[in-house]
Amino acid sequence: MSAAPPAGGSPAAPPAPSHSWTVKVREAAVEALPPETVLPDGQPTYVASWIYLFGVASIASLIVTVVSGSILAVKGPNWWHQTGPGHFFNSIHLWSVELFFFVMVVHLWGKYWMAAWRGGRMRVWVTGAIVFLVAVPTAFTGYLSQQNFDSQWISTQSKDAINSTGLGSFFNVLNFGQMYGWHVLLLPVAVIILVAAHVLLVRNHGVVPPFELHERRELAGGDGRAASVPEAHS
Repeated sequence: MSAAPPAGGSPAAPPAPSHSWTVKVREAAVEALPPETVLPDGQPTYVASWIYLFGVASIASLIVTVVSGSILAVKGPNWWHQTGPGHFFNSIHLWSVELFFFVMVVHLWGKYWMAAWRGGRMRVWVTGAIVFLVAVPTAFTGYLSQQNFDSQWISTQSKDAINSTGLGSFFNVLNFGQMYGWHVLLLPVAVIILVAAHVLLVRNHGVVPPFELHERRELAGGDGRAASVPEAHS
């Protein structure tokens, strides 16, 4: 039963805005990322195309990379070099990284040719491109953290190139502790944050639709005449 209107028949005044910062943050978050878009119960039919699978494959391979890398970081170099389980998780980590870069590059090029920045999705495209740029030094520091001949060779060969840019004063590729810290903490955290922002932006703006086919013709019969096919809509 609704409350009676105030005397004079005038409608009730709207509630005063809250001065609580937590309420303001909550309202801004819900306005920017509505729950029905962040966690939808359906997707457009064109998402079933194979080209849209590489984004999910990138996330799946990234999860395997983070989990296997966390196990390696806890156990240490002696474990991943001298024990059977260490060799296994080291291989899992390596091949999950290889898969991550493969599917991410295919995803990046696929969205480039689809012009995935259409419809106000520029931030979606930019965050995805930045993820790739940050993932490259993450993998590079991983090679430097192997503690074997490969890492020694890579570090000595890249030392002069890094020093020539002036970055060698605070990015010493011959310093295992520094490279290990970049690889297991700083750069992976940046990749995870960027991927999370990328996924939230995709949820907020929606998956980019394919280009519409304005004209598509095919030969009909043997008379050489062309018959138009109905336009495909997303």
